[in-house]
Amino acid sequence: MDQLQLTDFDVDHQLLSLGGTSLLIFTSVGCSSCRWAQHHLPRQTLPVDRLCWIDAQENAGAVQRYGVFHLPALFVVRDGEFFGPLRSTLQVDDISQGLDRALNLPPDELP
Repeated sequence: MDQLQLTDFDVDHQLLSLGGTSLLIFTSVGCSSCRWAQHHLPRQTLPVDRLCWIDAQENAGAVQRYGVFHLPALFVVRDGEFFGPLRSTLQVDDISQGLDRALNLPPDELP
């Protein structure tokens, strides 16, 4: 599975130009759940084309635009369309079910 590290400067441009399904994940080095996600999620078989990581401590603009209130925070983007936050645990089955629910909703514009 592909992985990208995004920043305030390129998050919107990258997400708008990427085909397929991207899982945007806001993390922080001080967050134990974030460290777990960064270690385990890339090794899982998730129904996404890529994981896009963004460091919440270093990218306050994106944190504000996406309305991140807790970490890790997951968002779904497919073919440049924003499908909102993914509300699930970090377990593969929960993420897969959450993706199905999110992708069945009408898309919105990126924040």
